[in-house]
Amino acid sequence: MTSTQAPARCAVVGNPIEHSRSPAIHQQFAAQTGVKLTYDRLLAPLDGFALTVRNFFESGGRGLNVTVPFKLEAWELARANLSQRATLAQAVNTLWNDRGALHGCNTDGVGLVLDLQRLGALNAGSRVLLIGAGGAARGVLGPLLDAGCATLHLINRTATRAHELIAQHQAASSIASHRLTAGGLTEVGKPHDWDLVINASSSSLGGEAPAVASGLYAKNAWAYDMMYGATATPFMLQAQRDGAENISDGLGMLVGQAAESFHIWHGVRPDIAPVLSNLRAALSGSR
Repeated sequence: MTSTQAPARCAVVGNPIEHSRSPAIHQQFAAQTGVKLTYDRLLAPLDGFALTVRNFFESGGRGLNVTVPFKLEAWELARANLSQRATLAQAVNTLWNDRGALHGCNTDGVGLVLDLQRLGALNAGSRVLLIGAGGAARGVLGPLLDAGCATLHLINRTATRAHELIAQHQAASSIASHRLTAGGLTEVGKPHDWDLVINASSSSLGGEAPAVASGLYAKNAWAYDMMYGATATPFMLQAQRDGAENISDGLGMLVGQAAESFHIWHGVRPDIAPVLSNLRAALSGSR
């Protein structure tokens, strides 16, 4: 018997949006799990995000992924119904409608931790250095602490912004706040002290590596860039020169956060591995 149920309507909204790989990711998840789905890109005017969201859900949409520059606006729109992750992050990348009320979650941190654990880059007791204090860093502080890292030190070009971010996090959460510290880009502690260095800054988008001190990496350490591309990012190349034995970009994080959104909307968890493999092959073929 053939099901006549209409496909669920989901989309990713941002500005710009044409570069987004989310439709390909979610369609692969749908094919894998048997979910009937249409998934589109929505270009929202910079001054028209709220209207775009309202029109989408009023026309029967089920779920929206939110990308730059709208994650803070999405948090405001869903402020009455936020997940704990979104409350801590003060940013939302996943929206859905439940009984007429807009709900929001932030799946970025979950996606990052899933990928780091897949790689073997994050373990209980890891000493983690996080570069950048913008929206990307905001979404991952809580999940990294939940994963059991021994210390998490946040550095940023403007040190006061790093201190402000951890103060906001500590005010909203009682989770091991003594493990969370902050400073400027050169305030990195002892040489060769970090098991995992994560670039959450936008430096790679500009074709540059962050201006951090050298001598960061402990033995067998990892360097992880939240950005991704067909070739190694400037941060990954910098890390190799500085002695990082293992490097990775953030493609796995992209797929991991999408899988968590898919689970929120459809109640089923897809297998990340084949989708990540397909995306990596597509990226390699685009060089």
